[in-house]
Amino acid sequence: MSGTGERDRPASGGVPSHGALVPGGPRVVAVGGGHGTAATLRAVRRYASEVTAVVSVADDGGSSGRLRKLLDVVALGDLRKCLVALADPESLTVKAFEHRFEEGELEGHSLGNLVLAGLVAAGDLVSGIDAAAAMLGAVGRVLPATVEPVVLKAEAGQGEIAGQVAVSSAGRIRRISLVPADSAPPREVVAAITGADQVVIGPGSLYTSVLAAAAVPGISAAIRETRAQRLYVCNLHPQIPETAGYDVAAHLDALARHGIEVDVVLCDTSSGMPAGSLGRGAAALVDVPLTGQRALAHDPGKLAEALSRLLA
Repeated sequence: MSGTGERDRPASGGVPSHGALVPGGPRVVAVGGGHGTAATLRAVRRYASEVTAVVSVADDGGSSGRLRKLLDVVALGDLRKCLVALADPESLTVKAFEHRFEEGELEGHSLGNLVLAGLVAAGDLVSGIDAAAAMLGAVGRVLPATVEPVVLKAEAGQGEIAGQVAVSSAGRIRRISLVPADSAPPREVVAAITGADQVVIGPGSLYTSVLAAAAVPGISAAIRETRAQRLYVCNLHPQIPETAGYDVAAHLDALARHGIEVDVVLCDTSSGMPAGSLGRGAAALVDVPLTGQRALAHDPGKLAEALSRLLA
């Protein structure tokens, strides 16, 4: 499917640099987690009129893992990163949200994770995240991939592995799943995906961020059914050991094994990730420069230009 909706859109050359939402632009949903989806959001907000992030909540390491054990909440760190990506980086509130304590009982915790934990405890998960978005002045909405704490499991070369941190250290991963298996996304997630003009999956850790969100049964079904343009942004380099030896085609094969179908794959093979052999009926491959001064990360401006051109 590759529908682009009925809205008038700005010309691809008109992507603004200031990051404000664009009246008349497309409705865009970004799926994944961590720094990768945060980079996508910084790009998408430059050409979209509505932005929704669907974020993995399976992390069990660092501050997120400690709060999960203490408060029985979902992982909050990736939600925080995405909220910040949709807010003004010069805002004092945003800077405070990202402040990480370095000593005492709060050592290792970011203030944003603690604020989110308090807001969620005072209401529910979705309303708590929405309240944080309002506090930060975020220009889009951030939603969790599931509304309950989940454990990421993987079938890998060394057998079955449980926990996101453990899975990220595994190699030869064949499949991931979530426990409980019937974990469901909020209804707002399905509505956003089915009503979008463009669904952007990735970039990010393939199994522990991207598929940890996209492979949630209700989300993968919505991606298959949406009339939006479905687009995968491939990583710039293999992630060792999680995707050691992978090329772009291997990433697409992994998505397909988990029921994720896309129309276009956006990549930058000049950064070191070869395309590989895409089979018949595979997604269209668009290979363009996507890095700036930081060669290890996607440049939001170049990513915005490429994504918006694909909808123009």
